[in-house]
Amino acid sequence: MRLSILDQSPIADGMAAATALANSIDLARAGERLGYHRYWAAEHHSSPALAGAAPEVLLAAAGAVTSRIRLGSGGIMLPHYSPLKVAETFSLLSGLYPGRVDLGLGRAPGSDQRTAFALQRDRRQPSPNDFPNQLAELLGYLEDDLPAGHPFADLARSLPGRPEIPDVWLLGSSPDSAAWAAETGLPYCFADFINSDGAAIARQYREAFQPSVRAAAPYTMVALWTVCADTDAAAERLALSSRMMLAHLLQGVLIPVPSPETAAAWLAANPHAAQRRRRMIAGSPAPVRAGIAAAVAEYGADEAMLVNIVHDHAARVRSYELVADVFAGHRLAA
Repeated sequence: MRLSILDQSPIADGMAAATALANSIDLARAGERLGYHRYWAAEHHSSPALAGAAPEVLLAAAGAVTSRIRLGSGGIMLPHYSPLKVAETFSLLSGLYPGRVDLGLGRAPGSDQRTAFALQRDRRQPSPNDFPNQLAELLGYLEDDLPAGHPFADLARSLPGRPEIPDVWLLGSSPDSAAWAAETGLPYCFADFINSDGAAIARQYREAFQPSVRAAAPYTMVALWTVCADTDAAAERLALSSRMMLAHLLQGVLIPVPSPETAAAWLAANPHAAQRRRRMIAGSPAPVRAGIAAAVAEYGADEAMLVNIVHDHAARVRSYELVADVFAGHRLAA
């Protein structure tokens, strides 16, 4: 089983966002040292909690300090952008780092509604629902197969990284994303950390998959919220920060990553706020390995991508170290 990293560039309470970005580059470097297969950077906007507003910039910086680990977006929120601009950006990254770049695509705003509208490529209507058309145009640029007579067909030949192109993925947590991935013959990453009831959706993707030049067979990756520490108690303590953040998020409030002490006090004072939980694999190495393996089996996944938010960067890196160690010899096919 392959293991990969999804990085949301968390901003701890009192931390400058620039420090969070430096931590992300450090995590990419650590991921390569530990043998992870991919490092993906997430996209979020106007957030006091998450600094990664431009995954492509983080990936360029991460590529400069690594040599093997795959670099990808987790993901680019395509509705914000022109398909040509995304094609050019990831073509350029592919030219800089040949054979290493993944273009993960999503359609969630990654922000509040006002910010999403400010980012929108066309403001004549709020939230235009044209993702399938955008995806088709983007693939047409990357693969240079826009239909004859298409007004932009010749632009595909000018992508700056040619002949290199990224591997394209669809990301999601709903049946729609699975259907699009299957119809277009793309690998699919399901966000279990958003929707922990996705096993049936992953199965629908595999059953409906149509082979393509992009993938001859379905390929499923499941993104799991995973916190590992030397002891179960230490991992549960680290996870308190995320539990407090989730409770606030469900109320529409974004906060920087609180310390475990702040989170413990708040959760104790607000016991009902923490009742709704998503799947979180938290513990010492052995139970974490078992939890990851169980989730991968549940999804029938080919790969697991691990994401977490903790207050202390060193503890975050340590979490990935412990998972890598406990899976050593049992993962990471090239």
